[in-house]
Formats: sequence, C-alpha cells, structure tokens
Amino acid sequence: MRAAATEQPAASRSRRGAVVAALMLSMALAALDSTIVSTAVPQIVGDLGGFSVFSWLFSGYLLAVTVTLPVYGKLSDTFGRKPVLVAGAAVFLLGSLLCATAWNMAALIAFRIVQGLGGGALQGTVQTLAADLYPLKERPKIQAKLSTVWATSAIAGPSLGGVLAAYADWRWIFLINLPIGALALWLIVRHLHEPVRESSGRRPRIDWAGALAVFACGGVLLTALVQGGVAWDWLSAPSLALFGTGLALIGAVVVIERRAAEPIIPGWVWRRRTIAAVNLALGALGLLMVAPTVFLPTYAQTVLGLAPVPAGFVLSVWTLSWPVSAALSQHVYGRIGFRNTAMLGIGTATLILLAFPFLPYPGEPWQPALLMLLLGGALGLFQLPLIIGVQSTVGWEERGTTTASVLFCRQTGQTIGATLFGAIANGVLAARLGGAGDLDAVTRALGSGAPAEHVRHAVADAVHAVYLGAAGAAALAFLVLLFVAPRRFPVLRNPGD
Repeated sequence: MRAAATEQPAASRSRRGAVVAALMLSMALAALDSTIVSTAVPQIVGDLGGFSVFSWLFSGYLLAVTVTLPVYGKLSDTFGRKPVLVAGAAVFLLGSLLCATAWNMAALIAFRIVQGLGGGALQGTVQTLAADLYPLKERPKIQAKLSTVWATSAIAGPSLGGVLAAYADWRWIFLINLPIGALALWLIVRHLHEPVRESSGRRPRIDWAGALAVFACGGVLLTALVQGGVAWDWLSAPSLALFGTGLALIGAVVVIERRAAEPIIPGWVWRRRTIAAVNLALGALGLLMVAPTVFLPTYAQTVLGLAPVPAGFVLSVWTLSWPVSAALSQHVYGRIGFRNTAMLGIGTATLILLAFPFLPYPGEPWQPALLMLLLGGALGLFQLPLIIGVQSTVGWEERGTTTASVLFCRQTGQTIGATLFGAIANGVLAARLGGAGDLDAVTRALGSGAPAEHVRHAVADAVHAVYLGAAGAAALAFLVLLFVAPRRFPVLRNPGD
C-alpha cells in the first residue's frame, strides 16, 4: 500500500498548468454528459424507438457514476491517481464511441452505463488531484476553476445537444467526446508525474467483494428511488422488492467491509466527526439543488411566460456568482474557519430559499433571477470550504476515499431530492388541478400556447412547495454543521500550506 510521510505536489509547477487543463477538460466531459442528451431525446427516440424506457439514458448513467465513486476513491488511494484517471477516461471514451454506434435503445442504455463507469473515475479523481496539486492556501483557485467548468458545462449541455441533434446527427453528441477526451488523456499521460510514495513492502489487497457489494447495493437502491412512482407505484411489488433487496445488501456491505483488510468504504469515513458531518451536509446540498435545477425552468416558462432560452438564463445566473463566491471564500474561512464559513453560506441559502414562495405572482423575471444570483453566492461559501476543509484533514493515502465519499453523498442526495421533490410537486398539482398531477405533462402542454390561469397558479404553488422543502434541506445542513462538525477542522499542515 502506498503511503507518504510528507505531502508533495503531484506535478512540478512547470507541468502543473498542463495537468490543470487536463482536469478541466475531464470535468467538462463528466458535466456535459449529465445533461447534453436531454434536448436530443426526440431525435434519438425517432431513430431508435424505445420511448417507454428512454429515461434510463439518464438514470443508467447516474447510477453507474454514483455507485462507482467509492470504488475509484479507494483504488486511487491504493494505486495512485494517474492510473485510475487514465483507466476511467479510457472507459468513458469507449462508452462514448459505443453510444455513437448504438443500433437500438437497449444498446444505447447499456453503453451509457459503460460511460458512467468511466464518469465515476473522472469526477472523483479530478477533485482529489486538485487537492494533491495545490497546497491548502492555493486550493480555492483550482476548485473555483473546476466549479466554473462544471456549472458552465451543465448549463450549456442541453443547448449543445440540441444544436448537434438539429444540424448534424444525435450521434455527434457522443462522438464530440472523443477528441476532447483524447487531448485530456494525452496531457495526463505526458505531464502528470506523481511522486514516488513509500511502500509498506506488501502487495495491496483489493476488496473486490466489497466493491461488488457496494455496486450492487447502490444500484438496487438508486434504481428503486429513480423508478419508484414513475415506472411503478411506490407500494407495488417491484418497488418493495427493490427496497427489501437494498436493505439486505446494506447488511451484506457492513459485514463484508468489517472483515476486509482494506475495505472500499472504511469505517473511519463515518467515525470521524469532520468527514461524517461534511458527508451529511453535502448530501443535503445535493438534495436542495434539485429545486432550482429541475423546477425553476418550468416555473419561468409557465408562471412568468418566458421562452425556453430566457427561462434557462433565470437559472444560469447562479453559475456567475457561485465560482466567484467560492474563489473569495478563502478570505472568509481564513478568518473564521471552515465550519463557520459553511454555516454562514448555508444559513444565507436557507433564507433565500424561504424567500422564493413570497415572490409576487406572477412577478417579473428579474426577481427569481436575483434570488438565484444570491443563492449561487451563498452556496459557493458553503460547498467549497467544506470540500477543501475535509480534504485537508487527511493525508494523501486517505484523500481519494474521503473525496469520493463526499461526492457519493452529494450524488445520492440529488437522486433522493429528485424523487422527494417530484412527489411533492405532483401532490400539490394533483390537489390544485383535480388529479392532473404530472408536472412533465404541464410542461409539455406549454407548446400549444399560453397555459390557463389555474394551471399557472397550480405550478406556482407546486414550485413554492418544492422551494420550502429545499429550505428544509438547507436548514438540516446547518444543524449538522452546528451539532456534528467540530468547531475547528483538524487540518494537517503540510509543506507549502
């Protein structure tokens, strides 16, 4: 097993710029592929068929990314970041090429899962390498860059997908990954040189049983959450069977990991207060982010009467303030600490989310846009100090596992949030529209003209309820930091920090 007594930069400064460029390209690939397919669905379905299962183009990718994060985190701590990132990028590009050659919907879904298997390595290892490359005082710079890339790519994805589907062919959505990914791979292989770590003299033991159990458990439970209430009723036999199997697999994971010499999910991830608190807090962040990203565009089109592009702008303004706030957060946590800075950010976010239901009806577009601008600034103060703080409490040999656990919890929070808030929105719509509780159906109806006034009111009430739920998630994160996180993170000071 690798170990290091002292922290060293993962690349010399002369090579670091090229490595950072590779990390940003890798992050862009992972972010784009989460959203770029959405606007090309009509063309894909028209070519391949399979409308009844097309949602698995998104769910399959999400499941594969989420459940592999802990596995890649442990592997990067055992064998180093470079081999894991190179292997993950290669799998991602293979999946992209296969997606472009898909002959039916089942094949495309299977190849999207292959993409996700590589995407998990991209997300987790990029974040870990960012901490390896920079000492503590410089980490906000690289994290702000990665946040900007992620936010910009996630917002631009649907537009790019629509352009490629309309003016070229939907298969170019996947083929465009190949030159970008190849450039990132070349930069990593050529310029990333990790320092040699001291060896314990024994061969690393890989917990393959634990990896398989984690993958199976996460896949079953996330499938139950993604498909519950959509493909089948929550209390139906498939739903109950999946949740029952998931609970049994959780027990199996606990037993296997306790017996493993080097577990994929070590117990210290949850026994250490700092890591446990950050995991829970960022899980709540993933949950609350569903409210604006999923429901605000519908609100902007239905209630405010905006076209899709201006509606997207109402949401995208938070990508302006989030990275700026994140970059400036070092001046705050340098004075008051990681925990207090994050509490300031999430406390402010709670108030902003609570303010949304009090916007005038129907209101002006600048009003929710202003709230989103403020929300991005608040969440930049919240997320980045926690990520940098928790990465700084562990050494190189534990950083990959720690980073992966944080990202896993955030991804899981988003999955739970989509399920929970979707149920809340549909419940409110059902009450307001006499049973017509399908928010997607309301959105599709916009294409036929201006919605009826009672529909606009119903959507406004539904989105208001979702934002109140998001405020509850933000408040939960605040309480976790207040009562679980230590007042001062136990930072390991390394040379250059």
